[in-house]
Amino acid sequence: MENTKKYSVTVIIPTYNEEGSLEELYRQLTAMLEGSASAHELIFVDDGSADSSLQIIKRLRESDRRVKVISFSRNYGKSPALDEGFKAAKGEIVVTIDADLQDNPDEIPAMIAKLDEGYDLISGWKRNRQDPITKTWPSKLFNFTTSVASGIKLHDFNCGLKVYRREVVKRVHIHGELHRFIPVLAGWEGFRIGEMKVSHFERQFGKSKYGAKRLLNGMFDLMTVMFITRRSTTPLHLFGRIAFLFFAGGGLINLYFLVQWIMGKGLHVRPVMVLGLIMLVIAIQIGSIGLLAELYSSTMKKTFSFREYEIDDQ
Repeated sequence: MENTKKYSVTVIIPTYNEEGSLEELYRQLTAMLEGSASAHELIFVDDGSADSSLQIIKRLRESDRRVKVISFSRNYGKSPALDEGFKAAKGEIVVTIDADLQDNPDEIPAMIAKLDEGYDLISGWKRNRQDPITKTWPSKLFNFTTSVASGIKLHDFNCGLKVYRREVVKRVHIHGELHRFIPVLAGWEGFRIGEMKVSHFERQFGKSKYGAKRLLNGMFDLMTVMFITRRSTTPLHLFGRIAFLFFAGGGLINLYFLVQWIMGKGLHVRPVMVLGLIMLVIAIQIGSIGLLAELYSSTMKKTFSFREYEIDDQ
């Protein structure tokens, strides 16, 4: 990062059963940051590892107070791990990187420099991904679908190597498995999203934590994100519009039969009359769902998520 402004940097490393790679990752990150950042901290979020990952992180903490430790009581997933790391981050620039040594920490300074071109988030693009075809082709399908559906033009939404301005991570909150869609959520908040090609290495230690169900889960999560980002300002706006269409259709049908009755024509049950009544009932149900969603949304804004964990950042 010569001739480039130096920032304070927080690196968040979600960790789950990665005992073989942690010490080497720490060494690489520290060597890179000591020459490129004005100050730095490493936040390891142990996601309920069953191996010695937490013990290794604590040893690193004992020798380097710039290492922070968040440890979950059980495995919650990558999204909760990142979310807690985001909350604890203090640097002007926040970096996320996986703990498996498949990403190259030395590319972080160039990604940070690219932020100064007018971006708020730079996402890595593993163009030559060193993974089996059972992972690469489902990933290509997922990335293409997400790009088309969201309008965010990225090649690799799920790359673990990303850099953010601090404002982004403090605004975007993730849960479930929505970490794949952080660029989409950030774009919806008005942040500028960029992309940069990065290296990708074969896994040396441990094994992948993702199975075949990942693609299916990703499609469901995409539906969730599109609902969150494309809906109007409140849930009731979306459900209310749908309810109005059903209510208007059912109301017009029944109004026709009401006029017929006022004019003295005998009425008997007809399929169209039943359809009109059903549409009115559906309208009431959809409207009620919208009101409940609005109530839930309002309640969630007044509360905070609780997760059983410990943090050592003193």
